[in-house]
Amino acid sequence: MPGDLVNESIRFREVLVIAPDGESLGVMTRNQALDTAYDYELDLVCVAEKAKPPVCRIMDYGKYRFEQQKKAKEAKRNQHVTEVKGVRLSPVIDINDFNTKVRQAKGWLEDGNRVKVDMRFRGRMMTRQDVGKKVMENFITELSEVATVDRQPKLEGNTMSCTLTPIKK
Repeated sequence: MPGDLVNESIRFREVLVIAPDGESLGVMTRNQALDTAYDYELDLVCVAEKAKPPVCRIMDYGKYRFEQQKKAKEAKRNQHVTEVKGVRLSPVIDINDFNTKVRQAKGWLEDGNRVKVDMRFRGRMMTRQDVGKKVMENFITELSEVATVDRQPKLEGNTMSCTLTPIKK
């Protein structure tokens, strides 16, 4: 990988050398270690440069690099990124719009994504925060079978928001 110390790029005076079969060949000078690696017709790769003395292994560097890239690709494939999807509600939302938003959020939660629910209070609606709180609580109870509340509904400025996390199966 980038920054790997191989063959001539190794600048340590003495290194601990490990043979291709895993056997320790002992501490050698850099030139002796390179000669030994060339005798095996392989590369000298520094695997632990912070050790005292640094540890170098005799191996096929091309094959080693390929294996490292394969491991990195596999790790990246297995990593699942959870997205945070957003739903915006209104304190005066119609029942059909409400049900549509519930269905949409349920789908996202079943896919393993988190859902952030926002409710913006505009103008005179700020005086009727209890109505908005009821709508938010209804939304949470509708999704209670597929989600848990990660962050309780909280008013920040003119927006009430909460976060829902999918229940692990």
